[in-house]
Amino acid sequence: MEKQVALYRKYRGKSFQDIIGQDHITLPLKNTVDKGAPSHAYLFTGPRGVGKTSVARIFAHQINHLNYTADSHHIDIIEIDAASNRRIDEIRDLRDKVHVAPAYAMYKVYIIDEVHMLTREAFNALLKTLEEPPSHAIFILATTEAHKIPATIISRTQRHTFRLISQQVLKDHLKTIAEKENISIDGDALQLLAEHGRGSFRDSIGLLDQVSKVSDGEINEKSVVDMLGVTDKKTANLVIEGVVACKPDLVAATLQQIREKGSSPQLIADQLISHAQNLLYEPSDAESTNKLLLLVDSLIGVHRSARPEQKLFLELMRLSQPANTTTP
Repeated sequence: MEKQVALYRKYRGKSFQDIIGQDHITLPLKNTVDKGAPSHAYLFTGPRGVGKTSVARIFAHQINHLNYTADSHHIDIIEIDAASNRRIDEIRDLRDKVHVAPAYAMYKVYIIDEVHMLTREAFNALLKTLEEPPSHAIFILATTEAHKIPATIISRTQRHTFRLISQQVLKDHLKTIAEKENISIDGDALQLLAEHGRGSFRDSIGLLDQVSKVSDGEINEKSVVDMLGVTDKKTANLVIEGVVACKPDLVAATLQQIREKGSSPQLIADQLISHAQNLLYEPSDAESTNKLLLLVDSLIGVHRSARPEQKLFLELMRLSQPANTTTP
C-alpha cells in the first residue's frame, strides 16, 4: 500500500510563484537570480511555518539553475539542522569543507535551519567563515528567534523578515487545496482552521489534513471544533458577553460548559483573546472597549501561571463583577 504524503509536504512551494504572502522577499530574491549576483550570506527570520526553509531551498536551486522537486537532493546544497548539530565540531567541519569547490553547481549553498540554536563557540567559528567566505559559497541562515543571534553574525548577512499570513489568505489557500484534494468542507470550517493556523501555512494545512482524515462527509465548523477541542464562536462570545455585561453567573456556567468538553485553560484563554481582539475592531462604547482591553490583558497571564485553570476562572470572575462589587 502506497504511503500517503502529508498535505503540507505535498503543497510545499517549489518555486517563488508558489510562495504566498511573502512577495516582499521573493521578488528581490528572484531579481537576484535573474542578475546572477547573490550576496554571500542571507538571514531569513520570522514565525514558524511561513516559508523560510522553502524559500531557502528554492533560492538555492534557482541561483544554481537547478530544477527543484519534492525529492531534490543536490550534493552542492547542504542543509544543516542547528537544533541537532549545534556544537562547534559541526561548524568546524563546515569551515574545512566550505573551501572545496562545488562538485557540479556554480555555488555551494549552506542552509542552516534554526541557526539560533548554535552554541557561542559554534557562532564564533561560523563568524570567521562569514568574514572571509570563498566566492563559491552562499550561506542561508533561518531562524524563528533572531534576537538570539549575535549582532556580529547579523551584520554580515542580508536580512529578510517573513510575515505571518493573514487569515483570509490562509482560508483561500486551504480552499484551493481542499478543491484539489476533493475534500468537502464549508466556509465556517475553513475560517476556523485558518484562525487556529495562527498565520502559519504549515500548521493550517496540517489541521486540514488532520480533520479530513477523521471526518465523514462534509466537514463543517462542528467537525473542526470536535477535532481541535476548541470552543465555537457562539460559546466564546457568550463568555465575553457575560464579562462585558457584568454577568458572572453566565460566565461561570458557560466556562464550565467549555471545560466539560476537555479544552485546556490555555486554549480557552487563547480563543477568548482572539475573539475579544476581533470585537475591538467593531464600533463599541468606551466602557465595553475598556472591558475588552482588560480581558485581553488579563488572559495573557494564563499561560504564565503555575495554576492556569484557577487563573482563568479568577480573571473571568473578577472582570465580570458589577462595578460596585469588591473582589479580592
